[in-house]
Amino acid sequence: MTTIDVRTQSRSAPQVLAWARSLVEPALREAVDRLPESMRHISGYHFGWWDSAGKADRGDSGKAIRPSLVLLAAEAIGGDPAAAVPTAVAVELVHNFSLLHDDVMDGDLTRRHRPTAWSVFGTGPAILAGDAMMVQAFDVIAAGGHPTAARTTRMLSTAVLQLLEGQASDLAFEDRADVAVSECVTMAEGKTGALLGAACALGALVGGGSDEQIDHLGGFGRDLGLAFQHIDDLLGIWGDPAVTGKPVYSDLQNRKKSLPVVAALGASDELGALYHREKPLSPEELERAAELVERAGGRAWSQAQAAELLERALSRLASARPAPRPSAELTVLANMVTRRDH
Repeated sequence: MTTIDVRTQSRSAPQVLAWARSLVEPALREAVDRLPESMRHISGYHFGWWDSAGKADRGDSGKAIRPSLVLLAAEAIGGDPAAAVPTAVAVELVHNFSLLHDDVMDGDLTRRHRPTAWSVFGTGPAILAGDAMMVQAFDVIAAGGHPTAARTTRMLSTAVLQLLEGQASDLAFEDRADVAVSECVTMAEGKTGALLGAACALGALVGGGSDEQIDHLGGFGRDLGLAFQHIDDLLGIWGDPAVTGKPVYSDLQNRKKSLPVVAALGASDELGALYHREKPLSPEELERAAELVERAGGRAWSQAQAAELLERALSRLASARPAPRPSAELTVLANMVTRRDH
């Protein structure tokens, strides 16, 4: 078996994600174990660690992209990734808080190939479990005792508020027929870009980076986050449910004003008529709506935007003057994000 010297040779995306999980998961489990019992049970189910009855399971815990970005950003500016673990745990807790709430708001029944937490335990308990995760995220930072804890807390709380504002806009768009592309981009910058940007900026902060490096790496994460959302929105229409773990055409059925849809709505009256109709769309109508988004150029536009954002993100990464190996691995993750199928 070949051993990789992680000090000199860059790893593949799966290797990086596995490395990050190995560092973060023990501390993440400890954080969840400190939650009140009912919220601990729901959170552990959501992470795939046990089934609905509390028996050990090997469900999908997620890709671990955000904690990987925290650790690599810290290492990229010369810091010790181990010292960034509490921050990575906090970011992952915030991310999963948002997922628990997002599933409730969207009414999604499936996530990571399992029934969503709210569909198993109820809406109220799932919301409370998400709230507990967010509170625990800030407790993890405080308990870590890092000299930057106060600034870390402020940066993460700012990102959470931007995430919430983006989510609020996303919900509000469902009841509007006149959403502009610029509004949709702003929404995605908050809903997704804010936390990925914070992950990279916080990694640089706890790693001892300069304000300039923190700013450049935060910009790298924000651009990558918006590219991530473009790809996520494409998968929300054309992704394979067997791979994504989400229902087919779920974004269309929920009338989501996603990026490719908003880009296409102005060019297709038929799509607008389908999208703004009150009664649920049939399977045939959902398939037709997806076809209309593609014909109107929404799919191609989002693909082009993701490619452009990736290029800009990598330029920002280079401006931070990162160490070669973690820089190469951040690049590998960025490429994975914009080429993923789930």
